[in-house]
Amino acid sequence: MKHLSLLFTLLTVQLFAQKSPNWLRHSSISPNGKEIVFTYKGDLYKVPSTGGNAIQLTFHKAHDYKAIWSKDSKKIAFSSNRYGNFDIYIMDARGGEAKRLTFHSADEIPFTFSANNKDVIFGAQRQDQVKHRQYPTGSQPELYSVPTIAGRVSQLFTVPAEYVQVSKNGKTMLYHDKKGGENEWRKHHKSSITRDIWKYDSKSNTHTMITSFAGEDRHPFFSEDEKSMYYLSEKSGTFNVHKMNINNPNQNQQITNFKLHPVRFLSIGNGILSFGYDGELYTMKEGKKPSKISVIIRTQSKDNSDKFISINGGVNEMAISPNGKEIAFISRGEVFVTSVNESFTKRLTNTSERERFVTWSADGKSVVYSSERNGRWSIYKTEKVRKEEPFFFASTLVKESPVIENKLDNYLPEFSPDSSKIAFVEGRRTLKVMNLKTKKQVTLLTPKDLFHMSDGDKYFTWSPDSKWLLVGWSKTLSNSEVLLMAADGTKRINLTESGYRDYYPKWVNDGKQMLWFSNRNGLKSYATSGRSQTDVHSMFFTQEAWDEFNLSDEEFKLMKAIKAIQEEEKKKAKKKEKATDKKDKKDKKKNKKKAKDKKEVKPLTFDWDSMKERTKRLTIHSSSLGDAVLSKKGDVLYYLARFEGKMNLWSTNLRTKETKMVMRLNANFGSLQWDKQMKNLYLLSGGRISKINPAKKSKKPVKIKGEMMLNTDAERVAMFNHVWIRTNAIFYHPDFHGTDWDKMKKEYKKYLPSIGNSFEFSEMLSEMLGELNVSHAGAGYRTSIKNADATASLGIFMNYNHKDNGILIDEVIKDGPIRQVLFKRKSGNDNRKN
Repeated sequence: MKHLSLLFTLLTVQLFAQKSPNWLRHSSISPNGKEIVFTYKGDLYKVPSTGGNAIQLTFHKAHDYKAIWSKDSKKIAFSSNRYGNFDIYIMDARGGEAKRLTFHSADEIPFTFSANNKDVIFGAQRQDQVKHRQYPTGSQPELYSVPTIAGRVSQLFTVPAEYVQVSKNGKTMLYHDKKGGENEWRKHHKSSITRDIWKYDSKSNTHTMITSFAGEDRHPFFSEDEKSMYYLSEKSGTFNVHKMNINNPNQNQQITNFKLHPVRFLSIGNGILSFGYDGELYTMKEGKKPSKISVIIRTQSKDNSDKFISINGGVNEMAISPNGKEIAFISRGEVFVTSVNESFTKRLTNTSERERFVTWSADGKSVVYSSERNGRWSIYKTEKVRKEEPFFFASTLVKESPVIENKLDNYLPEFSPDSSKIAFVEGRRTLKVMNLKTKKQVTLLTPKDLFHMSDGDKYFTWSPDSKWLLVGWSKTLSNSEVLLMAADGTKRINLTESGYRDYYPKWVNDGKQMLWFSNRNGLKSYATSGRSQTDVHSMFFTQEAWDEFNLSDEEFKLMKAIKAIQEEEKKKAKKKEKATDKKDKKDKKKNKKKAKDKKEVKPLTFDWDSMKERTKRLTIHSSSLGDAVLSKKGDVLYYLARFEGKMNLWSTNLRTKETKMVMRLNANFGSLQWDKQMKNLYLLSGGRISKINPAKKSKKPVKIKGEMMLNTDAERVAMFNHVWIRTNAIFYHPDFHGTDWDKMKKEYKKYLPSIGNSFEFSEMLSEMLGELNVSHAGAGYRTSIKNADATASLGIFMNYNHKDNGILIDEVIKDGPIRQVLFKRKSGNDNRKN
């Protein structure tokens, strides 16, 4: 009896575990109405339109989606990124190998088969025709076709047209337009960018707009008699199925009446409407109620959800240790420490949540960072357990403990150089300083001073004497200022007040001077959009620092020579001094040790009345700047700048004004940090850390050899929570535009077990964020593979109507690649044989 009970329990648990999958997307019913193809966890499946066991059609690590049927229900075309970008594939509807039809590095999405089943019509960002004034972009794709047996691609429209459907005779098309780059999954909005449905008549070559609702009308399908169309519209407040007479738009009726979630992926086959709702599949016949179909999926994972992965790059933060011998960094949301000279790397954290804002305590005994755990950011530190182990990267035992942990978000820890205080952001919009011994806190900036857009969007840095902070401060999107603030809260002064964007201040020259970045001289962006150029500026806090900066090269060298002689004389005088007794010798030895252990830092002084006037633009040319640092002697500025192409390391001698490229880096972006002796620069760029010696113009990669256990399922849960928490904390409208945001968390979190890859995950996040009805909201995912397809840009306009062998060129772009090759051959500069 006991064995029977145990068996029943196991069966009950097993049956309970076989829940229906609830993220079935991009579904399409066959024209004969018998089967529905859909995407689940990145693969294609088909299921009878009455429900039942689903048959898996593809089994590939790539993402296969947006499947469509041929008119005879025998073939399926779909989009897959098997070669690094989404191309069009075709396969037998019964299963088997998929044949690739397109070979272009731009993403391509199939919409329909042609009426005679000989072509697949698709949207893409390919080359335009020569006479068209616009050009295709990622947000404005155009319409093309490719033979189902593969071959030459033809262009159908030079205007954006999506979800195209073709009439039975092939003479009429229905489609919805695409006026801009708004996220596809945004809901409830009414604007000039919302989609409308159009009809194209090939005989008269005319496009006619059918719908004119201020909100979204999309995804049209011909009715069986082709006199009407079914489509999705938000007229009821959320997407539902509507029916409209094509020739008389006033004859319009709503077919479905769903409330909470949108209806997606409409299609029709043999009079049966098919669509997706709440992650599941539905069918209905007009005049009857929608029916949810049961879908049973039996498959296995294509990859392990948990696996060890190597960490040799992917770095997005770094912090050089005070002793200059190791680097703490963040990769894949975890904290690591690596040796500067060897490849020894140790992982310090092991959480599914993300760690950020890594730094070192001033004494180098702790690695400090923030982590989003238990629904909020807190500040933690990791220390070595065994004191005899000098380095983190070679330590055997470490322990983590909280530094600041309460009911609020706390992040961006910055320790004062004397180790007595920590500055941090509390509640996302309050800047505080805490005495580490007494735990007393001082508030420097409050929510009245700070707005918040993203985690860690604040910036501040300690002065060498631990009494002041330079703060990047902004109350608008376009302008920002630099504040000088006393750590005890007694003084606050705006140093810049230019009306431009002044940001990222740095203490230099032992605190007598600061660097900062400003766009006051360079190219300005328009309405916070577009490119802008910046320069490095400096402010001098003392007259002495200002006077020294303004010395000529000859005067500066003379001053240095005099100081060197004076220092030598002081050393000789000290040698002549003799201790009078043992006590004096003992005291001197003790004081010498103290001075060695802790360098005395003099309190900074500021010329409050005149230092704002002592500013200088240090760069001689505005550019796209990445970062900048000053040399140890204060006479050379090193900076990352992009003028054409990618960023490189430049330098300007501040006395001679000689400016030159020090080293070609070809970096997309980057940050710079000096080592302790200010001899070597550490560059973080493209997920890699490099050690640069500017004097020798040498660059050496910092070797990283780490590993970690990655659990993708747990990582997605943590990422989902992060997106919801962050949005909950920063959304500008108190009632979330009428959305029950707590309910949305519950509604969308239930989909996580059915999410199979990052494409699906980002799409789900976009659906959730789309509930808020705000522009520029959503998620995205990009990936890359080795030797991915890369379509060449020849600098030509080819003729799409040319059917014979070869390519007929309508126009060669002046100074384009192919023109340069032709010119070389013509002038005899090309020695290759024809």
